[in-house]
Amino acid sequence: MSNAVKPAPAGDPATREYWEAASRGEFRIPLCTACGRHHLYPRTICPHCGSSALAWSDSPGTGEVYSYTVVHRAPSPAFEADVPYVVAVIQLDEGPHLMTNLLDITPEAVRIGQRVRVAFRAAGEDGALIPVFKPDEGPGAP
Repeated sequence: MSNAVKPAPAGDPATREYWEAASRGEFRIPLCTACGRHHLYPRTICPHCGSSALAWSDSPGTGEVYSYTVVHRAPSPAFEADVPYVVAVIQLDEGPHLMTNLLDITPEAVRIGQRVRVAFRAAGEDGALIPVFKPDEGPGAP
């Protein structure tokens, strides 16, 4: 068993608002005000229409499991205590897909199309919050 700290993501100017919102326990995603579509990962130009007219949108952080895999071999000592764990692609209700961890569920219980909602987990030396997802048990869950 290791006491290694899970790495925190390295932000940049395009992702700053995403990570600052996460640090407050908020889930925000980019919205193109030209075409009206959301996207992830955060970037400076809309991947749908090429516009730079972007704004940040509060998201309820709900969606469904689009795809997933189960990790049985830890990629580093920081993840040894977690195996096996689920890495999932979540399709948010707004449309974008997000790769993340799926927590509070056994790998055998995960299903494509399963409803999930955002939660936050600490990572890095400073305990930065990162979005992860958990099964959605209805209003107010998890």
